[in-house]
Amino acid sequence: MNTAATSMDRRKFLVSSTVVGAGLLARVPQVLADVDLSVRPEYRGPNVILIRWGGGARRRESLDPKHTCAPFLTHELTQRGVLFPQMEIDRFHDYQTSHGEGTLYILTGQYERFRDVAESRPSVGHKFLGARFEARVPTLFEYCREAFKVPAHQALLVNGEDRGDEEFYNFSNHHLFGVNYRSQTLSLRRYKTWLLQQQLAAGKFDGRALAEKQKQLHEFQSLDYRVDKETGQGKPIEQFWASWREYYGESGLVNPRGDRLLTELTLRAIRELRPRLTMVNYQDCDYVHWGYLDHYTRGLAIMDAEVKRLVSVVEADPEYRDNTVWVVVPDCGRDDNPFAAVPCQHHFGTRSAHEIFALVFGKGIPVRQVVDRTVSQIQLAATIGRIMGMKTPFAENAVLEEVFA
Repeated sequence: MNTAATSMDRRKFLVSSTVVGAGLLARVPQVLADVDLSVRPEYRGPNVILIRWGGGARRRESLDPKHTCAPFLTHELTQRGVLFPQMEIDRFHDYQTSHGEGTLYILTGQYERFRDVAESRPSVGHKFLGARFEARVPTLFEYCREAFKVPAHQALLVNGEDRGDEEFYNFSNHHLFGVNYRSQTLSLRRYKTWLLQQQLAAGKFDGRALAEKQKQLHEFQSLDYRVDKETGQGKPIEQFWASWREYYGESGLVNPRGDRLLTELTLRAIRELRPRLTMVNYQDCDYVHWGYLDHYTRGLAIMDAEVKRLVSVVEADPEYRDNTVWVVVPDCGRDDNPFAAVPCQHHFGTRSAHEIFALVFGKGIPVRQVVDRTVSQIQLAATIGRIMGMKTPFAENAVLEEVFA
């Protein structure tokens, strides 16, 4: 037996095996991209509209009849479903009580210590107060699109213009899910990106203005660093923006702003895109960081009025009226510290920053139920999964059973 030849053959085998294995790993995203979503079953409902009651809201100003700034939520919506007034964000580990983190706790059903991607991807560049988080486990959007024949434009994240990092929370970095099962995002920034592309293609600018607009477009596109810039937002979303442009124009001075903008985006999406799963990231009450308590209370009142508008329009739509479940939950609570220079913070980890609530109402949900036990924010993902009839294997598996009583 030729030992040298045998040794060489073994090395060739090991090297070739390694190359093949590496090739297969490298092809995982392409394999996922080639999955034929048409073989998945149609989604029959119910539609789910997830309202992020934020950014950051305490129980006192949201639910307490004596102190509420949200009378529609307190006096009407709580009578139409199951209320969990003792929901909490974990207080025994070092988990942040903030907007980006809370949004991902809701979407993934797992607590995680998030860090801005600059810490693990220096090439992305440092960003002051960056919240460019990548979840390790799938989001509800990914579970939905993996389980059912739901196109990306019918799984929507509707996001505000002041918390831009959060509009990229529509997919995780999990190897079995990820970018090929992502949702789409509706936001003013996405509209500006599409609009710039249209204006540049039409030759609207030249000279110095052209260079500035090209740079601006590059900056907008570079924010979504995990996807192929050439794919764009997809034809249905581009048609949506064309309709928006026709109605509101290009100036940005006509369309609503703040949380009213999110409502308008959502209502137009329901008419034009017919989403099956939607998350609306309200945020106006976070303006309290400017230092005035009435920024917070006024934000809650605006959000309450916008949810009332959403509910009334959705319930007037024959296809949504009796086939929609609503979930209302804060991303986080707020601190209660009378000695703080800026009232109602949420970064100090005090008890009230961890104390939130959840309300579930709509098709098939019991009414006028108040659950007198402590539950966790991360139980929502599996609960929504069961409502929609899809598996959520990487989420906390303890559902809110009272929703199905």
